[in-house]
Amino acid sequence: MRIYPAIDIIEGKCVRLVKGDYSQKTTYAENPIDVAKKWESCGCDFIHVVDLDGAKSGDMPNFELISNIAKSVSVPIEVGGGIRDMNCIDKYLNAGIERVILGTSALKNPKLVGEAVDKYGERIAVGIDAKDGMVAVSGWEDVSNVQALDFALQMEDAGVRYIIYTDIATDGMLMGPNTFAMEKMVQHVNINVIASGGVTSINDIEKLSEIGVEGAIIGKALYTDNIDLKEAILKGRK
Repeated sequence: MRIYPAIDIIEGKCVRLVKGDYSQKTTYAENPIDVAKKWESCGCDFIHVVDLDGAKSGDMPNFELISNIAKSVSVPIEVGGGIRDMNCIDKYLNAGIERVILGTSALKNPKLVGEAVDKYGERIAVGIDAKDGMVAVSGWEDVSNVQALDFALQMEDAGVRYIIYTDIATDGMLMGPNTFAMEKMVQHVNINVIASGGVTSINDIEKLSEIGVEGAIIGKALYTDNIDLKEAILKGRK
């Protein structure tokens, strides 16, 4: 199982939110590039970056910074947040980003997903953020009437090979992931599921590995030193 250390960006700084609430923000670093280099030095082989400004506004306010992050490390980077048309996708993937994550746009514009997958294949992932099993959109500010599992199956049919599945209720809470929801997703789809939200301990990593997820994104627990990234990476590879 691959470990994805997370870098969430607001106004050019590395932050963490609680349950996706922009009013509950903690700034952990002034320079996300330094954080990316730190995670790389720990031995990670992929970094997960989210433009939280972009997720809210629907554009790419931190594009230049994220491009510079990609140039500053040798490990691949995946990016989500505000990627809602082919122009954004092209721009990121031509700037050295390995994989982009479609969220709100995938739900509201399924045609875009098909077009992007046709052009870029496995470099297109879809982020499914769920609250009580329903898909949340627009930086988690709105909850749709679409079941997360139904949406995942639609994305599988569209040719998507990676899903980042986040349980909003556990994100940033340091209370452990929703392993029941993650396992249900893994059992019902035939594509790679990356678990996100609530990973707090090495024990959580062991549980997720047993479920069969492709990877686990770790955010707040790294910044609060609840989890040592080197240890997590070793545990994930066993």
